[in-house]
Amino acid sequence: MNKTKRRILCVDDNQDTREMLSKLFALEGYEAIPASGVYDCLSLVISESFDLVLLDWIFDDGTGLDLCKLLRKSGISVPIIFCSGFGNKSAIDKATRAGAQGFLVKPVDFDVLLRAVSQFLDTDGGQYLVAS
Repeated sequence: MNKTKRRILCVDDNQDTREMLSKLFALEGYEAIPASGVYDCLSLVISESFDLVLLDWIFDDGTGLDLCKLLRKSGISVPIIFCSGFGNKSAIDKATRAGAQGFLVKPVDFDVLLRAVSQFLDTDGGQYLVAS
């Protein structure tokens, strides 16, 4: 499958992380769109389409958990993968119940992240994924 048509919304409060992810995903043929928080993400998903959402846990304007719930309640059905330093069992369980398909614990090796993304974008689907 042609990865250039796959769009990833990378939602992270850290600008360096957003820029790094955008550049690394671009090298792999994906189009990665950065978003800095809840309102930025919501604005983008209303006006554009994405194939996957990559979420951090904490933003200046809310939480990734609340954002995940909002996305699901609004009918957004694309895969959601959390990528956060908050990787305890409670956080992972909450993310699962909110509708996420995966949870990666920072710091995460880019190859691990790429495999997780590919599992959902370059195959017929994926199972729930947890990696630390």
